[in-house]
Amino acid sequence: MKSIDKIRRHLIAATATAALLSAGAQAQERFITVASTTSTEQSGLFGHLLPAFEKAAGIKVRVVALGTGQALDLARRGDADVVFVHDKVAEEKFVADGWGIKRQEVMYNDFILVGPRADPAKAAGKDILEGLHKIEAAKAPFVSRGDKSGTHAAELRYWKAAGVDLDARKGPWYRDTGSGMGPALNTAASMNAYILADRGTWLNFKNRGELGIVVEGDTRLFNQYGVILVNPAKHAHVKQADGQKFIDWLVSPAGQKAIADYKIGGEQLFFPNATK
Repeated sequence: MKSIDKIRRHLIAATATAALLSAGAQAQERFITVASTTSTEQSGLFGHLLPAFEKAAGIKVRVVALGTGQALDLARRGDADVVFVHDKVAEEKFVADGWGIKRQEVMYNDFILVGPRADPAKAAGKDILEGLHKIEAAKAPFVSRGDKSGTHAAELRYWKAAGVDLDARKGPWYRDTGSGMGPALNTAASMNAYILADRGTWLNFKNRGELGIVVEGDTRLFNQYGVILVNPAKHAHVKQADGQKFIDWLVSPAGQKAIADYKIGGEQLFFPNATK
């Protein structure tokens, strides 16, 4: 019996030691937190990029996907090491206010106006402002993300440039969802409504229903993405060295090639344009 008890004690001790070693390894795992947009996640880009970076650098990346405004707010609270978003005006203010160290451009794609293939508002063409004006005039159903995202900010700029005062003209035709790109597209598909989307998420979106691209090709639909290291002077726990490694990889030839190589159905979703 004594020998059996001794064996049991050894087994318990060995199990406890293994658990402690495992916990220690997990605690020591190198990782950074990246606050980014739903478009980079829901397009599938991160699923393509991150394994390559993690293999090259030995650093895991935990992505928190939000609208750009919410991603920047998360970083202001100190809950991210890097932001990777697409609202240049908001990004530059983030840096100017001292929350970020430097903004670097990484890649671009474009926005598209999606809507019913029957196009009841007759919005089709290459002019986003004319298309939106026709949608408002027809009071055709329109879905907005309404979530402070880069896409939402762009949509509001386009309405304003089209001479449409949303505060005065909003009605049952305009659905403000407060949701990410994928859920907003699902809403548009269920309503057979118009919506402004980024091309990357649209290409990866399966539940299209009767929707198709209505407006594309307008130079105003250009959609630039930038990356910023959160300022450790604001939050001392920011992982500056590892966050910078991620940024350096994104703008390096290897990272830029990985971005260019991401395609769906043979169509490239994002176009690298980092400058040294």
